[in-house]
Order: sequence, then C-alpha cells, then structure tokens
Amino acid sequence: MRIEEHPILGKPEVRRTIEFTFDGKIMSGFEGEPIAAALRAAGVMVHRYTKKNHSPRGIFCAIGRCTDCVMVVDGKPNIRTCITPLKEGMTVQTQYGVSAQK
Repeated sequence: MRIEEHPILGKPEVRRTIEFTFDGKIMSGFEGEPIAAALRAAGVMVHRYTKKNHSPRGIFCAIGRCTDCVMVVDGKPNIRTCITPLKEGMTVQTQYGVSAQK
C-alpha cells in the first residue's frame, strides 16, 4: 500500500521502521512520515467521525488545511495527521467530532 517508486520523485529514502499504537493496536510505520501515511499503508481509512451524523472522515486535502484527518495524538485532540510526523511510541486514537476526545 505504499508508493515504491514515483515517476518524478524516484524511490523514497529509506527510513527506520518504528512502532506506534492506534486505537490500542500496535502498528508500524516509517519514522518521520506523516501519521496519516502510516495509517493508510496499514489499511486504516477512517480517522474521525463527525459529531452530528457520525460520518466517517479520512485524508482529504493532505496539506493540513481541512479537519478531515484530525485524530487524538498522545492525548491531544484535533491533531492534523496528514502533516504530523510519526514518532516512536506515539499513541493515536480515532476522534469523535472535531474538538472532543474519545
């Protein structure tokens, strides 16, 4: 589920594989990649649910402008995962609404 070679950018640099927790499950990703990219590579498409209709949301703009990818990261809600680098041992949780914690 990852781009192994881009026609313009070439092959991505090799990064260290690290572990993080997503909704209580241990997952792995590349250190420094956006959290959303690591989740996408693991098959996770839903990052939050809207408060009013409980509609699922995931990556939309991928540049930090919208709130579709916000999640609770290390206990802090509303973290835009498309632009937040993944670090060893992070705790990432699905978010419900835009400002509420799980």
